[in-house]
Amino acid sequence: MSDSMSGLSENEAKEFHKIFVTSFIGFTVIAVIAHVLVWVWRPWLG
Repeated sequence: MSDSMSGLSENEAKEFHKIFVTSFIGFTVIAVIAHVLVWVWRPWLG
């Protein structure tokens, strides 16, 4: 049995972390682009 709380080995945890960080950055980039496009369409601050 693994010593970690998640039950993942160190290599599995590193791989999961890499996928998680990549997905988070991708989501953030898409959200920023969406906000810029909406701002260009209809500015919501003065």
